[in-house]
Amino acid sequence: MEALRVLNNNVVLARDEKGQEVILTGRGIGFSSRQGKPVDPALVVRVFVPADGRDPDHLAEAFALIGEDVLRAVVIALDEVGIEGRESTRPTLAIAVADHVAGALDRARRGIVVEYPLRAEAQTLYAAEYAQAQRLLAAINERVDPKLDASEATALALHLVNAGFASGDLSFTYTMTGVIQQLLAVVGKQHGLDVSQESVSAARFITHVRYLFVRIQQHRQLKGHESTIGKGIRQHYPEATHTAQRLATIVELRLGQQLSEDEVSYLALHVARMTMEEDGSGA
Repeated sequence: MEALRVLNNNVVLARDEKGQEVILTGRGIGFSSRQGKPVDPALVVRVFVPADGRDPDHLAEAFALIGEDVLRAVVIALDEVGIEGRESTRPTLAIAVADHVAGALDRARRGIVVEYPLRAEAQTLYAAEYAQAQRLLAAINERVDPKLDASEATALALHLVNAGFASGDLSFTYTMTGVIQQLLAVVGKQHGLDVSQESVSAARFITHVRYLFVRIQQHRQLKGHESTIGKGIRQHYPEATHTAQRLATIVELRLGQQLSEDEVSYLALHVARMTMEEDGSGA
């Protein structure tokens, strides 16, 4: 790979074998690189390939603003726990996590502990990411001083969830978390269900809604090609469809996006599954 710009001792903007601009990180990689010259591959810890039209130069500058020790700890930890491989198309995740860790370390040095209000929601709604975040926190703590408090797993989990969206900040993830809780409450009240229990159907519903939110943000709602199946769902589960229409109204009010008929149908299917599981009639 050919160096295009040396940002600092640990970050280099380069061009890879495919001709695309990439961001390279590694201890001392900038010190040993020269513009227009090949980069020593032995010094490369992580290769970031900017996606979704993101400006490589701008992202490289964002990396350069993060302290060397923090950046190195986060990059290696992400790889170690299997969240990101050596090559990543999600540089904003590493930037967001590293920036958060830098702030958390500053708070730790001053003896400030933050109790995140969404801890219970993160553990319940994003169980997989929360488990990943706990492993990530442990891996980061092996490389930083002072050690970060266990409560930071909540914030890291939200950053992992947020990586699935185009937005760089956590605002959409915060909104999604609140909306999912509201949707579950409506289903529970409408059908007399205890949706707080860890049931398979509730987990499927949460997963479906999360992907629905991704489709909403990317303007790729299910539409047209599933219409026949959608009609069948609506006819077979009229009560669940009525509930799903209420859920769609909530989504529209909170996110400003009207759901397609097929999206409403699949919400109805998941609502029906939850009611059937509660009744013991299967999913």
